[in-house]
Amino acid sequence: MRRKPRIPPAPLPQRHGVDPVRIRLPREGSWATARAYLVERLAAGDGVIDTMIGEGLIVLEDGRPLTAEEAYAPGLFLWFHRELPHEERVPFPLDVVYRDEHIVVADKPHFLATTPRGSHVAETALARLRRELELPELGAAHRLDRLTAGLVLFTVRPGERGAYQSLFRDRLIAKEYEAVAPYDSGLGLPRTVSSRILKERGVMAAREVAGEPNAVSVVDLVEHRDGLGRYRLTPRTGQTHQLRVHMSALDVPILGDPLYPVVTGPVPAGDFRRPLQLLARTLEFTDPVTGRAHRFVSGRTLEAWTAYDTWSGRGTGDQ
Repeated sequence: MRRKPRIPPAPLPQRHGVDPVRIRLPREGSWATARAYLVERLAAGDGVIDTMIGEGLIVLEDGRPLTAEEAYAPGLFLWFHRELPHEERVPFPLDVVYRDEHIVVADKPHFLATTPRGSHVAETALARLRRELELPELGAAHRLDRLTAGLVLFTVRPGERGAYQSLFRDRLIAKEYEAVAPYDSGLGLPRTVSSRILKERGVMAAREVAGEPNAVSVVDLVEHRDGLGRYRLTPRTGQTHQLRVHMSALDVPILGDPLYPVVTGPVPAGDFRRPLQLLARTLEFTDPVTGRAHRFVSGRTLEAWTAYDTWSGRGTGDQ
């Protein structure tokens, strides 16, 4: 069995709480220079790569700037900072509900991505916390969808991250979500919903398909009024968009969902008017490092429940 290569520490510091990009040259290739590989790999054009090399923005393991003449060496690591995209700031606070020397538990607002991905890089929960708490090695133990609010667990020490990630992988962590959706008196709750969910790369919405179930959710009704229900959702598995898919399958799609049951497109940057009414309410687990029993509760509320008139279209004042 081939061993995984040792990944050396990054020779560049973080920028705005974001790690530099790391590229490893393939073991097999016919490129004469590292520059030639980068031109092909990044599809950025000769001029872009030459400018980055000329300005010393691409560096080797020891921190030396890459030169245009550097010979291609299989397995060579290179680092650089990508140009950060323009990002609309999410104008809601990211609250820390717990912090010790091992973990940070944050209460994420709607519309804030958990970790850098795609067009959301510096304006993410991880990057914000690294900057605000001055914890450059902070890592995420799991992710919440950008549109979902609530509790997220982060790890302080890189060497302990795997232990906390295993809580989610091995289902050793109890999670409860809260959602606001239409009320249906005929649903017969609580009930367990199980199905096979498929999420394809490049496709915005997941879908249920035939086959062995890989997603299990317990759906219960907490209370209802005026045609809306406040639901307690307990996922037994962790498939992408699982709770959103299962609520839609029950014909009670979560309010504010742009994907289920009908894809209406991504929420435009800067549009914070109708957040998805889904909240990661509680996290409960035994700390795998310290042995402490933890139970955390989000302090956030779902505005469709607290401000029903606005969401129902009745209006609460001047229009």
